[in-house]
Amino acid sequence: MDTDALGVVLAVFCAEKKKKKKKRVWTRSWVSRRGEYGMSVLQKELEETDRRGFRELLGMDVDDFNFLLDKVQPLIQRKDTTLRKAITARQRLAVTLRFLATGESFRSLCFQYRIGRSTIGQIVTETCEALCMVLKDHLKTPTTEAGWREVARGFQDRCQFPHCLGAIDGKHVYIQPPANSGSLFYNYKGRFSVVLMAVVDANYKFVYASVGTQGRVSDASLFGQSDLRSAMDRGLLNVPKPEPLPNSNVIMPYIIPLRTDLIKPFPHRNLDHDQRIFNYRLSRARRTVENAFGILANRLRVFLTNIALDPDKVTAITLAALSIHNFLREKGSEAYVPPAFVDTEDESHRLVSGTWRRGGALNSVALSRARNATTTAKEQRDQLKAYFQSPAGSVYWQEDMI
Repeated sequence: MDTDALGVVLAVFCAEKKKKKKKRVWTRSWVSRRGEYGMSVLQKELEETDRRGFRELLGMDVDDFNFLLDKVQPLIQRKDTTLRKAITARQRLAVTLRFLATGESFRSLCFQYRIGRSTIGQIVTETCEALCMVLKDHLKTPTTEAGWREVARGFQDRCQFPHCLGAIDGKHVYIQPPANSGSLFYNYKGRFSVVLMAVVDANYKFVYASVGTQGRVSDASLFGQSDLRSAMDRGLLNVPKPEPLPNSNVIMPYIIPLRTDLIKPFPHRNLDHDQRIFNYRLSRARRTVENAFGILANRLRVFLTNIALDPDKVTAITLAALSIHNFLREKGSEAYVPPAFVDTEDESHRLVSGTWRRGGALNSVALSRARNATTTAKEQRDQLKAYFQSPAGSVYWQEDMI
């Protein structure tokens, strides 16, 4: 066979091979019909005809959703290409909020929203990072005396606990075992987690948060190594100087109850009358942080699951969730915190448990057992104990609560 003939044969062979080559599919057909069916279409219908259903879908009112969309849209909007239409900012925010509100897997959300599973993972991470940026003013620690006094005023008015700068607690956020991490994230409860440590005000808002510490880190070192501890010790937060307690001449510093080197409850054995009164009064302030975490976990139920993402992405998701929580608390959203959802007190000041307690809670790191309080802390505790027994500091119902 001469060279020309061989060339013809090869050309025919290559042409036949091209015909047989399977055509690459850019996207699956059911995904391409996202604008016709699926959760996004239902969301639009609910927005127009059933506002209550919309709240149940995303955990917030339509107005709050649209406010967040206006804020975050410039950061998450993508442009259409000649090959396909971009997923809109509205869809990106909706799928992220649905993930936070339910904790559903990316596979489940994939079929609900007609978006590829890996794309949903990318959308959730990017949108949470954007939410952290646009809501940063809703999650920040006070740095002025006026800001701290406002926090302290809330605890005085709502909990009758003076000079309180917040209630502190730590919680485990459960994750799937990260690759090649060994036992770094393996906590004492036998699960993998990162730790969220937070300070909460009397309105159940987070005024400080640190997240991402490996689950195996002990509770004692968690606060001791935090930037909050460092900032307070170095006097960088402009905390008000010690002042007299209300209606008295007893000078006391402004404190964070259950900070591990400050005010802690008396051990619950062989308590005398005054110690029981102190523990009761402290528990009323302490209840704020329990309720804040209870709201967070029951309204953003991703925290009741094992989050199947890398720890750094879990950090972004957690901070975005705290920012959304604070935003909705400031708005007073009943969609987020319905009546009777948090703990209240009846006319006799007896505790009425909030309905969040029936829905599960984050697992505590038990900061209060971190280590023994300092001598100064014990002296301050004794001063408060005496103050709560004085006419200036007592409340008329406390005797009935012990």
